[in-house]
Amino acid sequence: MIEVKNQLILKKNTIDVFVKREDLIHPFVSGNKYRKLKYNLQKAKEDGYSVLLTFGGAFSNHIAAVAFAGKENNFKTIGIIRGDELREKIDENPTLKFAQENGMQFEFVSRAQYSDKENPKFESELKNKFGNFYLIPEGGTNELAVKGCEEILVPEDAQFDYICCAVGTGGTISGISNAALPHQKVLGFPALKGDFLKKEIRKFASNENWELIADYHFGGYGKVNLELIEFINNFYQDNNVPLDPVYTGKLVFGVLDLIEKNYFPNNSKILIIHTGGLQGIQGMNTVLENKQLPKIKINV
Repeated sequence: MIEVKNQLILKKNTIDVFVKREDLIHPFVSGNKYRKLKYNLQKAKEDGYSVLLTFGGAFSNHIAAVAFAGKENNFKTIGIIRGDELREKIDENPTLKFAQENGMQFEFVSRAQYSDKENPKFESELKNKFGNFYLIPEGGTNELAVKGCEEILVPEDAQFDYICCAVGTGGTISGISNAALPHQKVLGFPALKGDFLKKEIRKFASNENWELIADYHFGGYGKVNLELIEFINNFYQDNNVPLDPVYTGKLVFGVLDLIEKNYFPNNSKILIIHTGGLQGIQGMNTVLENKQLPKIKINV
């Protein structure tokens, strides 16, 4: 049993905000990645697979997690990586370097090829090249991943009125929505632009108790600005809770901004789910340095 502590971080305008530190579950397979992989790894073992194959980008939390979890559970791992130019830059990329050090084999493809990853023909070509494998989708989201994410909420969380989480592929919010109690509202803060996520979430969420707050993506996936960097650094200094710039930084920024705008009723109790993703900070700091922006000052 994994025990994750809730940490009080703010009491403001009669509103209590707690963070559930899912990032502390595992040093390398943290947060929602641990939850999403739990039952997929069990299924792969039960069905006799020895190889895991999945998809991801240059700084993918999912790629790093699958590589380590695969090694820890005696699977060979293959990562289909978006961007064929990255094949010459593995040593410059902390995420890919970590994955490779943990035994992951890479197949670099163009962005056009990558966008076709759900085409059965593409999967057939991969099987011809790599043999039989257990396929884990990009971001890890499938029915077994959602089952794992349903375990994020525990009976002690019944005290909360709002459950807030970052949204990437939709698996985490779907699991939380399925597990939430009737009096609870689930708010998702997408890291990507666009309205397509609602359709993805409805594939797995059995309740209508969720809403997407789409105002805090800071320009899109992986996009940051000075305001967000300073917020993450100040939040860490004030609360000793590290946030990543792609998901949880934007999530917490959004929740606190909504409090300032009186979005939540007085006496609300809010639970923020920290889904991890801290491994990406090192790579993001390289990007920030090249843009002559301040670095994220977090020890991870």
